[in-house]
Amino acid sequence: MIRIVIADDHAIVREGLKRIVSEVRDMQVAGEAAEGTEVMQRVRELEFDVLVLDLSMPGRSGMELIKLVKAEKPQLRILILSMHQELQYAVRAIKSGASGYLTKESAPAQLEQAIRKIAGGGAFVTAEVAEQLALGAMPGAPAAASHESLSAREFEVLRLLAAGVSVTEIATRLNLSAKTVSTHKANLMQKMGLQNASELVRYAMKHGLADPLEP
Repeated sequence: MIRIVIADDHAIVREGLKRIVSEVRDMQVAGEAAEGTEVMQRVRELEFDVLVLDLSMPGRSGMELIKLVKAEKPQLRILILSMHQELQYAVRAIKSGASGYLTKESAPAQLEQAIRKIAGGGAFVTAEVAEQLALGAMPGAPAAASHESLSAREFEVLRLLAAGVSVTEIATRLNLSAKTVSTHKANLMQKMGLQNASELVRYAMKHGLADPLEP
């Protein structure tokens, strides 16, 4: 039996995923979580095989949660389920420790296949993501884009700023103080060599970081 925990902040998404899993004979939903703190609670209190994790979780970003979960349970397999279709999100998630990446658009058709593959020790990524990972590991690979040097939290703040979200609103969404968000903003601007908000938005659009965000 493959035991699964589903982590998504939208109840209707969790219910839909639970319904899909319940129809598979050898899979069982062991628990669910609606935000980052609950994810870590489930990781610590439950024994299960696969964490199906939304990339856009309140409180802690999905990228940050991947690293926290792997620090607690290195052998736990993580399948990222996200609205983001861009390659960079998938590549960043895999590099952070996830075993698979699936967009919500394709989830119903491929969820069972993805869970089964990573539960068995494999990886589930598209051919395009696999190619990007391979190219990045090859000698002479082009230098990484500057946003790839950002921490998980800085990357999340960058993404929100690029979408036009204010510092105050980012603080609310991520359960941080406005001062902390401002510090992250200053740090990421310095790391990326950006001088102002206009440059940040242009950079984000060029690299596909300014996509619509979930409410």
